Amino acid sequence: MLDINFIRENADKVQKGAQDKCFDVDIPRLLELDDRRRELIQENEAVRARRNEVASAIPKASNEERPALIAEGRELKDRLQELDETLNAVKEEYDKKLLLIPNVALDEVPIGKTDDDNVELRKYLEPTQFDFEPRDHEELGELLDIIDKKRAIKFAGARSYLLKGAGAMLEMAVMRLAMDLMVEAGFTPVIGPVMVNESAMTGSGFFPYGREDTYHLERDDKWLVGTSEVYLVNVHADEILELSDLPKLYSGYSPCFRREAGSAGADTRGIYRVHQFTKVEQVAIIPADKEKSREVHDMLMGNSERLMQMLELPHRVAAACTGEIGLGQVLKHELETWMPSRNRYSETHSCSSLYDYQARRAGIRYRDEDGTIKYAYTLNNTLAASPRILIPILENYQNEDGSVRIPKALQPYMYGMEVIEVPKK
Repeated sequence: MLDINFIRENADKVQKGAQDKCFDVDIPRLLELDDRRRELIQENEAVRARRNEVASAIPKASNEERPALIAEGRELKDRLQELDETLNAVKEEYDKKLLLIPNVALDEVPIGKTDDDNVELRKYLEPTQFDFEPRDHEELGELLDIIDKKRAIKFAGARSYLLKGAGAMLEMAVMRLAMDLMVEAGFTPVIGPVMVNESAMTGSGFFPYGREDTYHLERDDKWLVGTSEVYLVNVHADEILELSDLPKLYSGYSPCFRREAGSAGADTRGIYRVHQFTKVEQVAIIPADKEKSREVHDMLMGNSERLMQMLELPHRVAAACTGEIGLGQVLKHELETWMPSRNRYSETHSCSSLYDYQARRAGIRYRDEDGTIKYAYTLNNTLAASPRILIPILENYQNEDGSVRIPKALQPYMYGMEVIEVPKK
């Protein structure tokens, strides 16, 4: 979340930034609540101090003075109860509204509403050309007997799938390659809980807006994460780190879950949009330094580009527009991979800089060189998410007979398999 003092000093900028991100927020009401909250805190402290004075004076008072002091003490107690109730109500509304205020995008972020307004920055390889009619990944998966949606849907419902045989091996190969790259880059691998408390979802910035898209285990009041970013950010929640501890570079490997509540009817064919997927994520916790943040942002983006180049998949990097970058992000780049069946580049990675937005929510602080306690900066980026990453692999590497070549970088993880052949009937 944003510092309330920053909001107060830059109210117009924050309001416009929210509009650019397509968030409807009421900055004047938030500042009004903040004024009332401060007034109530001051009055509460004054009444509490006077009550303490009265309580101390009663034992020393004369018989004539004591009744008046006792009566005043009762009045002060009642007034404190009223103030506490009013303050709690004001603070509850204030806290809720503060969580809804988005971070302000950097000036370099293009203004726009949808991914059509993203700005292409660079490309790697040209879209794959075929001298035959290419199949989409669902048809390839069925032909090769490596993707089975029908049976999965039978017992698990819509947007479910099974990866079988070489399909399961292919996902694991991508994840193992991705994690190897992370270890080589100096990241600490982390496998953490995917059922978390609501505070973890709020601390990482996914709540309150993302509640409808998140699975809730009501009996235990736990939430299923849509990315390991949730637990990687919260590893150091409510901690004060030393400057020498930073940066913290973590790579999470986890199953992920999303309800896709706002995507009813969209992308129902294939495995582009599913309820459960597997992901290797990058998270960095660094000192509060904007130049350093940009260096780390570029490093995280470079890791993803390196993986995609190793897989020799046509892709491009685009600057996400204001309407696409999200609540807490000040900057976001998307890596979009060419998917022949969609006849377009589609998002497979997103790299985000959030400055201290998550750290303020989660309470991640550090002690600077001069002993000053500051909120850290956080960044994140996908390295690989499956089954979505399997779509461009299957579609771009397909042969006319439906067989699929294995990218060279993955062959060592596929036990030497070079081609997924069509099963003989």
